[in-house]
Amino acid sequence: MTPSTRTLATLLIANRGEIACRIIRTAKAMGIRCVAIYSDVDADARHVREADLAIPLGGSKPADSYLQIDKVVAAALACGADAVHPGYGFLSENAAFARRLAREGILFIGPPAEAIEAMGSKSAAKALMERAGVPLVPGYHDQAQDLQTFVDAAQRIGYPVLLKAAAGGGGKGMKVAESANELAPALDSARREALAAFGDGHMLVEKYLAAPRHVEIQVFADGQGHCLYLHERDCSIQRRHQKVLEEAPAPGLDAALRQAMGEAAVRAAQAIGYVGAGTVEFLLDGDGRFYFMEMNTRLQVEHPVTEAITGLDLVAWQIRVARGEALPLNQDQVPLLGHAIEVRLYAEDPAGGFLPASGQLALYQEPAAGPGRRVDSAVREGDTISPFYDPMIAKLIAWGETREQARLRLLAMLAETAVGGIKSNLALLQRILATPAFAQAQVDTGFIERHAEALLPQPPVLTEAFWQSAARAYLRSTPASVCEQDRHSPWSEATGWRQLAPAHATLDLRCSGQTRLCTVSLATVRTTPDETRLIARHGDTAYLHWQGDAYEVTVVDALSASAAAHGFDGSLAAPMNGSIVRLLVSPGQQVEQGDGLVVLEAMKMEHTVRAHRAGVIQALCCEEGEMVNEGTVLIEMQEVEHAA
Repeated sequence: MTPSTRTLATLLIANRGEIACRIIRTAKAMGIRCVAIYSDVDADARHVREADLAIPLGGSKPADSYLQIDKVVAAALACGADAVHPGYGFLSENAAFARRLAREGILFIGPPAEAIEAMGSKSAAKALMERAGVPLVPGYHDQAQDLQTFVDAAQRIGYPVLLKAAAGGGGKGMKVAESANELAPALDSARREALAAFGDGHMLVEKYLAAPRHVEIQVFADGQGHCLYLHERDCSIQRRHQKVLEEAPAPGLDAALRQAMGEAAVRAAQAIGYVGAGTVEFLLDGDGRFYFMEMNTRLQVEHPVTEAITGLDLVAWQIRVARGEALPLNQDQVPLLGHAIEVRLYAEDPAGGFLPASGQLALYQEPAAGPGRRVDSAVREGDTISPFYDPMIAKLIAWGETREQARLRLLAMLAETAVGGIKSNLALLQRILATPAFAQAQVDTGFIERHAEALLPQPPVLTEAFWQSAARAYLRSTPASVCEQDRHSPWSEATGWRQLAPAHATLDLRCSGQTRLCTVSLATVRTTPDETRLIARHGDTAYLHWQGDAYEVTVVDALSASAAAHGFDGSLAAPMNGSIVRLLVSPGQQVEQGDGLVVLEAMKMEHTVRAHRAGVIQALCCEEGEMVNEGTVLIEMQEVEHAA
């Protein structure tokens, strides 16, 4: 059977989360049977529920589940899949996986294995792009991997330098070294992250451009030799080298620059015989010079903004091209309609260095979808955000005829969104969109750091007005005990009013680590306007908005709360769920404030727990390789005024 007539009746999605749900949506619309796979952690996940069939892989960590080629291929064979869509991440850029599927007679919804290999190594890709005439950032991309080679290369390039995993992506395996003293530890950490995330510790080093824009081009090619670009996306607003907000088209690009970047991206794709959807990423400096950074041989997280400005379904295009069909448009026919902006709603703590968060989504409310409004998610209220996978909760996408219309529409969507039970970047996203600099399209990769004071303000002081307002909101949200015989009885009110009893209520409230005894006049509960806005009430917890931020207010037992607040003096706890990668100290060792104590891995990123004060290590309460929960004591340390 020739590729042009090959049928695709059953599709296995080798991924999880929102991208699996998004692929299922298009595939089902095309009349294709969808099969999901899942780890033990994802047994009740939304992508499992939405698929026509779901096959368990076992395990929890990606290395034991979604990265197990044998398990994924066995699942595809068991369900009779005609094709496998890898989504993004996991096995989406694994040439061995693509070849294995080909040997089994199963279509891979992606480029040829040779194209994946050509761009899978950043070192080889940059050499290839140099030969193709695509401009490169100065750097070292060769095979030698000893420390001295990187020291010499960094000295030649000039600090600061960016260390990058050759097989990496998504900000993993990337570290900045500002000086020669930082190079060796940064290289070691980046290499460990690369090995954990991609199974490949090969590294490269480049000149670190302090404030460029990150502009990427969406390319698409078919098996008949046609290749085109679907305009560009600006992905400059990032934290920890990972994208937070993307928009299309990139603001401020004139037609000549847009065409030059698009044609360079097409040359890059054609140089490796590319087929399918891909993204060529560039750094753009203030003088309009652009440099090839990497090519992602897969669909991107931010593809919805391209779909919004073109009116095209990129997943449908992927499936049709994989079946052997030609692209339905030529370059001159590609639409460019209005403007679109996407934000990534993450479970993370922006004020705590963007550490990922995990735990139960005690509260989750999404904005309504509709014209110009799109939500891609895979969670529901009550679900658990696992420490094993990326902490993204959802993507919110707004389209408008103008950039300003899209910005205001997305702000409205965020105002309708609520997350409780775990920390999130919801307030940060709202502040980014509301910042005058963003409204004026003054964006680059240093945006968050440059506007940190406005975007990451110190938590507001919880004033007496807040506590009183929160107490009234809490009382208003208390369910009434309605008497069916007399619904208007004062004893059915939730205010706590009782005959001959005091006309006030007393509550012990806890919020943001503080406990306050609040006495509220019952007469004011329903009559006094408050600054706080109740989002939801679940059990003993009320979720409130106050001065632009969300707060969880809980009624507590004051004596128990006081006792719990006095834990072991000098113990250091895990700031998040994760696994212990390295112990950097031993009992009896003296440490100074800021010294690294433990390296913790969560969501495929490494985080170093550091000493808050000088002291002497008393005991290690964890082992390398051990999984720990947030709050678990890792180290016991005796604090001293100064350790010699």
